[in-house]
Amino acid sequence: MMLKNTEARYGIIAIVIHWLTALIVIGLFALGWWMLTLTYYDEWYRLGPWWHKSFGITLLGITVLRVLWTLFNTKPKPIGSKLERLGAKAGHLLLYLLLFTVMISGFLISTADGSSISVFGLFPVPAIITDLPSQADIAGEVHWYSAVALLILAGGHALASLKHHFINKDSTLIRMFGKTKRK
Repeated sequence: MMLKNTEARYGIIAIVIHWLTALIVIGLFALGWWMLTLTYYDEWYRLGPWWHKSFGITLLGITVLRVLWTLFNTKPKPIGSKLERLGAKAGHLLLYLLLFTVMISGFLISTADGSSISVFGLFPVPAIITDLPSQADIAGEVHWYSAVALLILAGGHALASLKHHFINKDSTLIRMFGKTKRK
């Protein structure tokens, strides 16, 4: 398998970033939802958010890397009708927009009081903006609704890839596994 993309398929770097992003997004959503059920005396009340923030900052780094990789690397030729290609482009842009909205709003929630975010205890990410009116509350609302929208859109993304695989019988899905043709 090649590191870089070609016009026919994705390279290992794009594939790893894609699937790692998917796993982290699903994991963060599940953890975030579960954290809403925790009480003050639950031992995970402080540990859950620590993991959530650490993986959130990690996802931010991966997403910035992904954007740079996408900008400076070949992309496989799109497959499907003109309408499908347009929908895919719009869907991908919206996925990026939602990813950044979720991560930035999460950062604004976590740093509203001026404290930094410890990333797995390895290094702190300092607060940058702390004086917005009702920062934590507004960012919390944005974070929740954009996270829900991101998960719904990601589900649609997955369903579209399955549609391409099982109905169109093209190589859209298998390219994200490093292959170029269906067997």
